[in-house]
Formats: sequence, C-alpha cells, structure tokens
Amino acid sequence: MTQQRRGPVDESCVLTDGPWTHRFVGANGSRFHVVEAGTGPLVLFLHGFPEHWWAWHEMLPAVADAGFRAVAVDLRGYGASDKPPRGYDGYTLAADIAGLIRAMGERSATVVGTGAGGMVAWTVASFHPSLVRRLVVLGAPHPLRLRAAIFADPRGQFAASTPALKFQLPRYEHVLTRDDAAAVEEMLRRWGGPRWVAGPDFAGYARHYRDAMQIPQAAFCALEGYRWAFRSVLRLHGYRFVKLMQRPLVTPTLHLHGALDLASLPRTAQGSGRYVTAPYEWRLLDDVGHFPHLEAREVVLGEVLRWTKS
Repeated sequence: MTQQRRGPVDESCVLTDGPWTHRFVGANGSRFHVVEAGTGPLVLFLHGFPEHWWAWHEMLPAVADAGFRAVAVDLRGYGASDKPPRGYDGYTLAADIAGLIRAMGERSATVVGTGAGGMVAWTVASFHPSLVRRLVVLGAPHPLRLRAAIFADPRGQFAASTPALKFQLPRYEHVLTRDDAAAVEEMLRRWGGPRWVAGPDFAGYARHYRDAMQIPQAAFCALEGYRWAFRSVLRLHGYRFVKLMQRPLVTPTLHLHGALDLASLPRTAQGSGRYVTAPYEWRLLDDVGHFPHLEAREVVLGEVLRWTKS
C-alpha cells in the first residue's frame, strides 16, 4: 500500500511543477484548470475516473515535442477546476469541452478521452462535430453501447458496472474519501491490468489520485456524472440525450481498448463503430486493463500522434 498523506488536502496538490504551464480558463460559466505544453494544433486530453489531469503528465511533453499544443484539463468537479453542485449531465459536460476549445482561441481540436472522459469525448464529437477534428477514445464504449449492454448483458457489463451502481447511494462520496481515500486505490487495483498494478509506477499514480479525490467537494462531483447517467434513463432529458446520440458521428475516430478491461468490457466497446460514418479504427490492446494511457503509454502515444497527423 502507498504511504498515507498527513494533513488537509487542497487544490494545490494538483498544481505540480513540470515542463508545462498551469492556467485557469473560463468556459461555459465555470473556471477550468488546464495544463499546457507546446504550440501547434490543439490536442485536448480528458481524464477518466478516479483521475485528474495528472493522468496525462507524461503524454503532454511528448505530444508537445511532436509539434502540437498539448492540453490536459481537470474536468468539471475534479482537481483544481470549479466544483459547482450541478452540471454533471451529458449535455453540460460536452458543452464544457466545446466552450473550452473556443476559449483557448481554437477552431477545433483533436480530443483524446479515457474512461469517463472518453464518454464525454464521444458526446462532444456528437453534439459539437465542427469543433472535434479527430477523436481518440480509450477504454470507453459509445454511450449508447454501454447503456444497451448494462441491460442486455447482466452477467457481463451489468456486473462490471456494480461499482457505479453503488455510486447511486446517498453520501457515497464519504466512502471514497475515508481512510485517506483508500477506496480510490482499490478501484485502480481492480480495474488496472495486473502488469501495471504490480509495476513501479502504480504507487505514484495511486498517491496522486487519492490526494486529489480528497479535495473538498471533488468526490461528490466525481460521482454526480455517474448518478446522472443512471437517473436519466427514466427521465425526459435522458430520452432526448439518447435520441441526439443516435446521430451518426462524422469525426474520424480511433478506438483503443484494453483486452483486460473489467470496468468497460471489450465486448461492450466492440460495435461502437456502428455510430461512426467517418473513418473508424478499433484496436484491442493485449495485457491492458482500464487505463491504456498508463499501462501502454508508448503504444497509446504512438497511436495518438499517428491519428492526429493523418
């Protein structure tokens, strides 16, 4: 187990120095913490759960060196970004990213999203296609594939989604943060591939993510997106969301998925290409779990650069 942090946690714990610049950008009525390196066409990275921008800290300099403006953002409610009590529905999360691209002075971006951030990336490309030049999704089925599989595959994706079902419980955020956020590390161990979990980098990532989840209100906000996803199934705005997501994607899409992903099963993710009319590539990564950007960093970097340049 990683060493326990002592003392209170605040947003300064995610403002780590490095070959990048920390900025705060206003978009869609909120303030977002972004970390930026390099100049050139924008490549925007969206982290998953239970992460924050640090998920991309090794990717940013490499992408910048390749001639791009590499930017990682703390999504709404995470890290040092604003933590409003509302706005964790699919519409608003997509509008956050669309507004961020514009606020950074760009007409479009390559959007790279992993896990929950991958679900946001799918939605941004669907709702705001003119702003997404290229799309790279890691460890995330198309939202409609995931929704269908939860109901149609009870022994598979429904069982794999049990942790997210627990997130529906009131005040479950206190479970996430108790004991120095030990539950965050437990999720990383459960969802990560065995090779990465046993490797030398795991403890450092676990420590960063445990700290960031203890920032006041971060755990509540992190769960609200999952809560909306389940609540919306029986509500009108959820029905509207499904209808809008059924529009074919016109953004060239690269879809990478870990063969050992126990959070979003490969068989759930396969078939997401049916929602894409533009060029679409699917690649299954052997011996990789739910965090391809951490577990197969060089492979993912190469694929992101290939897709961005093509």
